[in-house]
Amino acid sequence: MTTLLFLPAGDSGYRWWRIADERVVAQGDGVPPGDAPVVAIAPADAVALHWAELPSRSPAQASAAARILAAEASATPVADLHVAIGDEGQGERPIAVVDGDMMRAWLADLAAAGVDPAAVLPAPMLLPRPDHGFVRGEIAGFPAVRGRATGFADEARLTALVTGGEVPATLDRAAVQAAVIAAVASPALDLRQGAFARRRRRAIDWPLVRRLALLGLAILGVTLAIDLVRIARYSLAADALTARADALARTGLPRGETVTDADRQLDERLSQVRGPGLGYSATVATIYDAVRATPGTELTAFDFQANGDLRLGISCEREALATDLQRAITARGLDVRAGVFQATGGRVSGEFTVTAP
Repeated sequence: MTTLLFLPAGDSGYRWWRIADERVVAQGDGVPPGDAPVVAIAPADAVALHWAELPSRSPAQASAAARILAAEASATPVADLHVAIGDEGQGERPIAVVDGDMMRAWLADLAAAGVDPAAVLPAPMLLPRPDHGFVRGEIAGFPAVRGRATGFADEARLTALVTGGEVPATLDRAAVQAAVIAAVASPALDLRQGAFARRRRRAIDWPLVRRLALLGLAILGVTLAIDLVRIARYSLAADALTARADALARTGLPRGETVTDADRQLDERLSQVRGPGLGYSATVATIYDAVRATPGTELTAFDFQANGDLRLGISCEREALATDLQRAITARGLDVRAGVFQATGGRVSGEFTVTAP
């Protein structure tokens, strides 16, 4: 169901038709009650209609061209005019020109009455476009004339001037109503364009919100499942590494020993094998390397203590060589405490105590 609301013209007020099942089912004066969609009809004498070939690829170019044509055809500054473009699918396109203040006043009055029209159509555009000549019809008490490239209010002198004396064919009431219903179903030109376009009310699509919420929960659940699987894999890998480490530890421990702390037990086993401190082998190797690097020195005694200390008997040609040997050992990362050195038989002898740092 659609309601046609004819805007006031002259001394006449609002009039309306209600369309349902492709016929006019009711009509009256004033603003109609109800929530049916409303299409406003602008009076024929308030809208100037022109037809011209306009660019079809770019709406911006078409609008600019239409405004240029409107400026040439009107004495009113184009900035004060509202220009709307239509399309009948046949070559030249219709152009409607209406005073901008009047358009604002119409919409303001409708808004005050609680009406937001889905479209505002010029009355002459409701008549059928004739193949040739002109047609005349009375729409809600207002006569209008339509030609192939004209549309205007029917006034005796104006009509004769525009038609060149040709008498328009008059449509009966049924033909007018059928033409109006067809034009409203598929309007060729709507004045609600540009600054006067209808604002779309964005309603919350709750089914979409629910779907998005469910999708978000699904994504969250999948992410959590991935994290749980990753944690489980890491835990299994860590258990496998622990078991492998225990197995390797058993190969380095005495047979039959229970593995409780692999690191500690292996350290103890290593200490027992190599000795305390740096171990016997590492300490002796370091000492022999320092002696070889210090010519004129030799070892006369060698005593590896239970605490990892190594007592050395040193013999050298002169006292300075003892100091050189001490420095050589220290340079290799060991601590050296020197004892008392004595000169006997042309050589200097004494003791070093070497400890790990």
